[in-house]
Amino acid sequence: MVWSSEFRDKVVVVTGASSGIGRAAALAFGAVGARVGLVARRRAALDEVAGEIAAHGGEALVAPADVTRRPAVRDALGAVRTRFGRLDVVVNNAGVLIPAQVAELKATDLRTMLRVNLFGALFVMQEAVAAMQEQSGGGCIVNVASLAGRRGFSALGGYCASKFALVGLTEALRTELHGTPIHVALVLPGVIDTPMAAGVAHDDEFQDMWPTALTMPAAWVVWAIFAAARFRLVEIAVPPGAATLEKLGALVPGVADSVLHWGTMATRFVSELLGRVRS
Repeated sequence: MVWSSEFRDKVVVVTGASSGIGRAAALAFGAVGARVGLVARRRAALDEVAGEIAAHGGEALVAPADVTRRPAVRDALGAVRTRFGRLDVVVNNAGVLIPAQVAELKATDLRTMLRVNLFGALFVMQEAVAAMQEQSGGGCIVNVASLAGRRGFSALGGYCASKFALVGLTEALRTELHGTPIHVALVLPGVIDTPMAAGVAHDDEFQDMWPTALTMPAAWVVWAIFAAARFRLVEIAVPPGAATLEKLGALVPGVADSVLHWGTMATRFVSELLGRVRS
């Protein structure tokens, strides 16, 4: 990506930087010369990411924080500003997924997902906006939501609810900041090859909906994050166009439900058939 050189010497904060999409994004920004603030709960994992960035000539600051605590978010972003002087891009990526059918969803599990996926993202947005309003040139906030924030899927009802809420917050903030130098972008990935997705790989209903063979690499989402920040895109799905299909489906929800049902049944049939062939 020739245009990735635009991030050289920019200050980029990545939350959820210890693994998955966040780790891949942090390493990619470091590789193109950005100064990277690494935010997550696990210091040891962040130290490893920082070490990889440094080994390739980059510069990173480890700023451990639990995003569900706004004072911790404020301290982490403050540490990055103190070290590097400003915040140019904030990749709001920390998230958690606990699968369950809605009828069986535990309130404690839903609360956990809301605390991280919604309130954690909110706190990061609030602190990032406050910092960017104080500096010249504004900045860019890239919220990593999910295609599950545009369409409900079983057995991801609780996760979908948290991501639907994040999409709404993002759109509201974008409207509130219209005409200012602060840009707010939304990245909507499908199922990505990350530890979070691996954690639900054993769920039969999830596998019926999205077989492992269709899982996409984290690099695809990193590209979307780069593009959203560089070209100030409002929204980008991974794969491109998927969110548009979901929006069209919302116009005829009954039809969309039927298509999803039959698609799931077809996927289950093909998976079982292939399993018999291999055995």
